[in-house]
Amino acid sequence: MNQRILFTGGSGKAGRHVLPWLANRGYQILNFDLKLSEHAHIPTLVGDITDGSQVFNAMTSHFGFGGYELGRPHAPVDAVVHFAAIPRILLQTDDETYRVNVMGTYHVIEAAMKLGIRKVVIASSETTYGVCFAEGDKDYHAFPLEEDYDTDPMDSYGLSKVVNEKTARAFAERFKADVYALRIGNVIEPHEYHRFPGFIADPLSRKRNAWSYIDARDLGQIVHLCLQKSGLGFQVFNAVNDSITVDEPTADFLKKWCQHTPHRRPLIGQEAPLSNRKIREMLGFREEHDWRNELKPASR
Repeated sequence: MNQRILFTGGSGKAGRHVLPWLANRGYQILNFDLKLSEHAHIPTLVGDITDGSQVFNAMTSHFGFGGYELGRPHAPVDAVVHFAAIPRILLQTDDETYRVNVMGTYHVIEAAMKLGIRKVVIASSETTYGVCFAEGDKDYHAFPLEEDYDTDPMDSYGLSKVVNEKTARAFAERFKADVYALRIGNVIEPHEYHRFPGFIADPLSRKRNAWSYIDARDLGQIVHLCLQKSGLGFQVFNAVNDSITVDEPTADFLKKWCQHTPHRRPLIGQEAPLSNRKIREMLGFREEHDWRNELKPASR
């Protein structure tokens, strides 16, 4: 592979699984984060995405002491994967969440474009669909949730992700670059599948996540596919697994629990209401970690 990747936020919940997934496929990775990665074989450069000069420096840095054997400064990285952010509401004040997420993403994309880097993958969010962090019970406009949906969050985190998608689009058009935004679903780590029986027992507990999820390892595959696919310009992709997190057909379930929400097309079998059809058709994503299969070892 031999691509040199700057990965922001690789020490976080999703990043700590995506980093080794990519490294195992031959990518050279420099993690850029406020804290060190748990993966000692992947170098971390400690820094702050809200400081534009630090971001610029990270994209032009050696990945380790071996770089100095070149006898010259290294060229900018080949691509950037940007996951660093305040990961949800209620961790910091709303204004700080918005500032860090919006300005951090602006600095990352701007530095990449002006350094001649033409592939950036950014983490957007399921929260752009407006229900996850809504005040009170809010219905979705229609099912399935696809990338042309009218995003309307009312919280600082979801709003920051909508703005980041607009920033990505603007830079992609200006610099004729590929900037792909992943609307990442509820990230499930390998040790968290024990929670799924509870999801089934309490269906409304998953409404804010549209009864969908993304296995952290399958997210690694999605990032890889984005890095390998060029020429798409600005794109938004739902980054979720295939199936609804209930034990009945999706159409029957939604008729029972969301009877007033229209359907824009038929939902087949147990298709997730937050649809990954675009990323399957355009990038060839094939999930490897269906929640039913992940539960089987625990039930033996």
